[in-house]
Amino acid sequence: MERMKVSSGTVWEERVGYSRAVRAGDLVFVSGTTATDDQGNVVGRGDPEAQARFIIEKIKRALEAAGASLSDVVRTRVYVTNADDWEAVGRAHAAYFGETRPANTLVEVSRLVGPDYLVEIEADAVIGSGGARA
Repeated sequence: MERMKVSSGTVWEERVGYSRAVRAGDLVFVSGTTATDDQGNVVGRGDPEAQARFIIEKIKRALEAAGASLSDVVRTRVYVTNADDWEAVGRAHAAYFGETRPANTLVEVSRLVGPDYLVEIEADAVIGSGGARA
């Protein structure tokens, strides 16, 4: 089975030893993703829904680079620093995955890699499982 690594080009991928996403056969695994723009700035400070939407857009780009789409996502894992943000993050999740409805877990963690990060999301996809491309 061929393995394809997708990079977003950040210095952290090489420094920490990970890929934005990895495709193995028809499976695509997207690493934990935060609301960080291409210049390293936090997007949506103080707004968990805005961060979740930005993150899912980043996940979408990683999936597309691996030959998948959001409609192929079968599992998401959402980490929040405040469980009370579940509704705001859930609105963003539903906006992108309302039809696909992947298996999902949302857990509160004590902190993420920076104090302004409120949300981190991972996604797993099976290419071709979603029907029409989103």
